Amino acid sequence: MNKNTKVTKAIIPAAGLGTRFFPATKTIPKEMLPIVDKPTILYVIEEAIQAGIEDIVLIQGRGKTAIEDFFDISYELEDKLVKDGKEDILQSIHQIRSSVNIISLRQKSALGLGHAVRCAKPVVGDESFAVLLGDEITLSQNRDHNVTAFLCDQYSSTQKSSVWVLPIDPKDSHKYGIVDVGPDKQNLASGKTVLGVVEKPATDKAPSHWALPGRYVFDAKIFDYLDKIEAGKNGEIQLSDAMNLLAQAGGLNAYSFDSRRYDAGDKLGFLIANVDLALEREDLREDLLQYLKGKLKL
Repeated sequence: MNKNTKVTKAIIPAAGLGTRFFPATKTIPKEMLPIVDKPTILYVIEEAIQAGIEDIVLIQGRGKTAIEDFFDISYELEDKLVKDGKEDILQSIHQIRSSVNIISLRQKSALGLGHAVRCAKPVVGDESFAVLLGDEITLSQNRDHNVTAFLCDQYSSTQKSSVWVLPIDPKDSHKYGIVDVGPDKQNLASGKTVLGVVEKPATDKAPSHWALPGRYVFDAKIFDYLDKIEAGKNGEIQLSDAMNLLAQAGGLNAYSFDSRRYDAGDKLGFLIANVDLALEREDLREDLLQYLKGKLKL
């Protein structure tokens, strides 16, 4: 295995059908739905770049070409914006083009998150890599030290796969992968060895209240475990099953990290993200506040 401790590659699975946002997602990838005026996936890619990632592998399905088109050159539009004196609008896209290589791969069939990650092996090879879910947004107080950067640092110092976990209400355990971290479950800021991973357990079957919200850094050994596991429900290969094997071999640590997190793949989470981030914009805050106060009769 490659012993380079710096994590420079990331996988962003973005091949899901987005059924929770149908009919909008019939022709628009859910990762391209805007949070105010930025596509959801742009927040994710900016996080990866801030963490020092140099190569991003997008795993896409049919009908998702709008994502790679977004990061490509659109000559007519960009030329017009420059001529109209609005070149500053393009700054973030230009910065991404110059900061990272974006590689697009096709997941030919929707066979689960584990299968999507496995699709990137020809590009990732035997290097360590991050995984950022394409509809999960995380925002830290210090944008230069975000969740992915933190996990990359932990991997570099321990050489063990590292995942971010959040405490959840036990009644919501059926929505997440849940980690087993043994009897001491209170403080994971300094990390804890994961004993096992259970995918979406019932409340009474959950080994803890620590959930996996979609940020991971893996050693390339995870590919070996993905090759070993069998397809489960609906013929899908679950990443959590491979993580469970990795954990049983003593190769997985879990960490808590203070960061805001929005599940933009959920309707309510998407709406909350739009309201919260709009309220942080100087050009929108006051008018939106007035509207909300009027609506709520405050």
